Amino acid sequence: MDHSTSLLRLIFLALGAALVLLVVRSALHLPRGIDTPTTSLLDAAAAAGSSSCTRFAPWGCRQGGRTKPKPKPPSHETDVPRHPLDPLTVGEINRARELLRAHPPFASSPSSLFVHSLALDEPEKAAVLAWRKGADPLPPRRAVAVVRFRGEASVLAVDLAGGAVAPLPVPASGYPTMTMDEQVSLCSAPLADPAFNATVRRRGVRLSDVACLPISLGWYGPTEENRRLIKVQCFSAEGTANFYMRPIEGLTVLVDMDTGEVIHISDRGAGIPIPAAANTDYRYAGHMQEEGDPAAASNGAGLGFQKVRAPSMEPAASGPGVELVDGHTVRWGGWELHLKADARAGMVVSRARVQDPRTGARREVLYKGMASELFVPYMDPSEAWYFKTYMDAGEYGFGLQAMPLVPLNDCPRHARYLDGVFAAADGRPYVRENMICVFERYAGDVAWRHSESPITGMDIRESRPKVTLVARMVASVANYDYIVDWEFQMDGLIRIKVLCRYSPPPPPFSLTHINVATFLCTRFCKCMHTLYIKMERYLDV
Repeated sequence: MDHSTSLLRLIFLALGAALVLLVVRSALHLPRGIDTPTTSLLDAAAAAGSSSCTRFAPWGCRQGGRTKPKPKPPSHETDVPRHPLDPLTVGEINRARELLRAHPPFASSPSSLFVHSLALDEPEKAAVLAWRKGADPLPPRRAVAVVRFRGEASVLAVDLAGGAVAPLPVPASGYPTMTMDEQVSLCSAPLADPAFNATVRRRGVRLSDVACLPISLGWYGPTEENRRLIKVQCFSAEGTANFYMRPIEGLTVLVDMDTGEVIHISDRGAGIPIPAAANTDYRYAGHMQEEGDPAAASNGAGLGFQKVRAPSMEPAASGPGVELVDGHTVRWGGWELHLKADARAGMVVSRARVQDPRTGARREVLYKGMASELFVPYMDPSEAWYFKTYMDAGEYGFGLQAMPLVPLNDCPRHARYLDGVFAAADGRPYVRENMICVFERYAGDVAWRHSESPITGMDIRESRPKVTLVARMVASVANYDYIVDWEFQMDGLIRIKVLCRYSPPPPPFSLTHINVATFLCTRFCKCMHTLYIKMERYLDV
């Protein structure tokens, strides 16, 4: 009897402990084991028939593999402007949207109103320079909106406090920057045309592998006057994420941007094979898998591919040294400057001032600086190439194409981050998190040094390390990533650096026993092109 009673007690205790563990696990949401597979958000959305996974990548739902759920980005709902040059807040964008939708004639059909640009109408320079924090109120907050309503473009000034909406002069020619929604819809527009689908099948490409991109706007003849037209070209995404290396060469689609109608299809590359997918994947793990070793991705093995080395930069013992005040003002090493994200320019640097070492006063150096345009003309007169004259900032938006920076890899461990807040085509605000990073850079360089020779009898060895402040953003425009750095030195010098990174890595082969030109052309041939970057700088020195 005693043994039976003890056994029953033991069983009840075990069941009770299991029940308590289940309750605690459910209440605290304990994480799964590191080897437990997790359902991808893209997989779940695709299975549910949702279109949310195609918001900025129409073919994203078709990619295999697992992805980790992303944390919810900051909302910035309670942000308020604290500086005359602070960008529009979430609340201000919502306010501007309400005023625009209530303004005649837009009020008659608010759903027909499309916002191409909504940004701060910056106060006059004199008002900005005269403003003193804590002593003066902010100048009146106004916005400038570029919109299209039933095919007509308008530029409007919006008084956020008073509620007035007034028209501004419209440029005599040209069209507004494409919205992200337009760019996404243009990616799928050709697939709605039966003639295009038949052409793709004749080229031996499955429709499920087709990835299209809006290439370049333009004017292509008098019969197309007063129409927003764009050339769209497509690629095969079969077997690689780097579909740029697998173009369906010679296939160009002319699309009406307002209606989505396919105007013309040009197919002059029927005899041109699509480059092979092997060794084109730029992802490190993907390349390791191509080498045939499933364990290679974890142990770092792989021929012809550089081993990824994690940065070891640590912040100084006294801290990062970069002070971020009120979300947009940066102070470091005697410098004070204002940073903000911009839909077109990407990153705007304003009111850069440096402390005078003799008087202690801050001297005005740069009132405003930004990348105003990036022009990329291709020099090939053929049917599929002549029109490629990209205006990456004006057409696509340098800021709209700026993706979140990757901590530790894009920016060092101690970097501070700024988010961008932009307006979508319907005027609603959205947040592009971690768009700009600010950090101290030390690359082992010497800023200044001097040592006395022994013949002087003076034992002097003086050296100053070169430590600088860097403000960085990266715009990913198709297969090009533009890394824009504004670097501020403690001697008052400002450097602007723009690095271009092309997505396909160098092919893994030895140059000793191979004809490089022949090898590259069996993979992918690229015509000559040039990158012109226009940086605007309004100096106060």
